[in-house]
Amino acid sequence: MALIKMNRTIIKSYIFLTLLSGILFWACETRIDPDIQEVPAVTFVDAWINDKNEPQIIRVKETLPYLDSREFPGITGADVSIMDNENREYVFIESESVPGDYIWNPPNDSSTFGKIGNEFILTVIMDDVVLHSVSQMNRVPVIDSVNFRFEKGNNFFPDSYFAQFFAVDPKGIGDSYWIKAYKNGVFLNKPGEINIAYDATFNPGSDLDGMIFIQPIRDAINPFEQDENDNFISPYDPGDSVYVEIHSITNEAFTYLYQLAIQTDRPGGFAELFATPLSNVISNIENTTNDEIVIGFFSVSAVKAKGSWLDPDNLPTE
Repeated sequence: MALIKMNRTIIKSYIFLTLLSGILFWACETRIDPDIQEVPAVTFVDAWINDKNEPQIIRVKETLPYLDSREFPGITGADVSIMDNENREYVFIESESVPGDYIWNPPNDSSTFGKIGNEFILTVIMDDVVLHSVSQMNRVPVIDSVNFRFEKGNNFFPDSYFAQFFAVDPKGIGDSYWIKAYKNGVFLNKPGEINIAYDATFNPGSDLDGMIFIQPIRDAINPFEQDENDNFISPYDPGDSVYVEIHSITNEAFTYLYQLAIQTDRPGGFAELFATPLSNVISNIENTTNDEIVIGFFSVSAVKAKGSWLDPDNLPTE
């Protein structure tokens, strides 16, 4: 009886999908010009700060309509600063060339922003509106090594060279990370290349603490690209370089990046019907003056990095 019920369910589902496919096919033949209602611009703050010895930038800008391809308008004349729990203040100076960019420059070649374990408060003052946010700089593991491996071709890939890194998550549950990779100096920043980890794995609850990062996270530093015939190509070729950074982030920042990846890495086509519905991602920027919505995120990270290159004279073998 259970099997009969299951078969009926399958048949009903098949009929539904068949009808749905017909409707979608008909819809593809119909031109639709949606009347998208314009909404007021929203202020957003993009404040991802780290302890690398380089200028740190906070962007204070306004959103644009969905179909508008212009650069986001910058909000000028704001006072932007960060204060830590040791009463150390970092003042961000408005850029003279890029409206809405506010920059803090390290005072010398060896100084960096912040200290691991400290808490940081961001304050943005725009006329009579005050924005606040809080973040913490957490610990980050050292990268032990970055290397390459060779894999014989299969039905999906040709003979290929894959990069991988090795690092051990510190003991103690609750560490979050954003792993960034650069191929030949170019940041891999596609939505599908957002590589985040909770302890040594993908998400909370896996109970993989104090271990080497699992292989899918180690392998996510590889770009998966296709040629003009939509065939996958080797992620790296002899002479290519890879540079890996591990950024410590808060659990809240982990959730933000997780939601961001879901909302931006869309499957498209028929598969979009079964994808996670579009929705707003979280924000930790608070408007303390009025009820106007502010979006964006503030994060402070410690960073460890290491690079390698695929030596043509010393290629890995299978």
